Amino acid sequence: MKFHPMKNKTKLVSVVALFAIAFIGVSCVNEKHDDKSSPAEKTAQTTDTKAGLPYDLANPVKYNMPQNLFEISGIVFHNGDPKEVFAIQDEDGDLFHLGLSDKKSKFTKFGGKGDYEDVTIINDQIIVLKSNGELHTFPISEINTPVVKNVIRTKDLVPKAEYEGLAADEKTGMIYILTKEVKKDKKDQTDIFAFKFDNGKFTPNGTFSLPYKEIADLTGESKMKFRPSALAKNPSTGEWYVLSSVNKLLVITDADFKIKATYPLKGSFFNQPEGIAFDRDHNLYISNEGGVLSAGNILMFKLKK
Repeated sequence: MKFHPMKNKTKLVSVVALFAIAFIGVSCVNEKHDDKSSPAEKTAQTTDTKAGLPYDLANPVKYNMPQNLFEISGIVFHNGDPKEVFAIQDEDGDLFHLGLSDKKSKFTKFGGKGDYEDVTIINDQIIVLKSNGELHTFPISEINTPVVKNVIRTKDLVPKAEYEGLAADEKTGMIYILTKEVKKDKKDQTDIFAFKFDNGKFTPNGTFSLPYKEIADLTGESKMKFRPSALAKNPSTGEWYVLSSVNKLLVITDADFKIKATYPLKGSFFNQPEGIAFDRDHNLYISNEGGVLSAGNILMFKLKK
């Protein structure tokens, strides 16, 4: 075969030209893609405008937690007082309490090793939820002792499942236990079990549900398995705020858990959102477990004026 310099040079120029055109085309596509939101983001933006979320989820005030709260899970305030936050972490039966800016935390032991998921306070009683649905109840007056002496353990209150959320409504004397996942069942919804709390006793008072399809429709997804991690009632609106670490999502419902809106939890500060609470000034707080380069933290979102 003979070698033709001019012919091969022409081919080389053509290849380079084609490559340049392709590169420009890809750049244009990427530029257009960056300018447009995904379907989920579009839906969230529309929902934001419609529901008017009174918090800017992109601008939190961040409080890093001490090392013993690296795996911080549930959080709550007593009577909404933000001067002291009560918290638990996943692995040990210890109740922590501290100021948001404190470098050290105080704690008291109420149980052994276990998977503790959330905490709430009602009628000066602290209630802690284990992932199997078991509840540990004890007086708040015992938080300054090394070990709580009077712990009431309540078992078999809810069906067998995995649980992560616990919340109280002191005005109505109710507590709510939130299902994360039902094992060995193909349910298409998350259940919330309500109980009247009186004198340490839990009386069943209804069951609510959060259908996956309704949540998926609002987020713009074709389907979704919603796996929530916490819930809290906004005292100013009566709405429920349901948090999902797995889905990186905040779901807003009315007082009867009818879904109203969804908001994506974007940004690097939402490492692993596990707990949610409100203070008496109606500010919103979300706790995150620590990661490779971050400590456990609590994010405060101030109520918009």
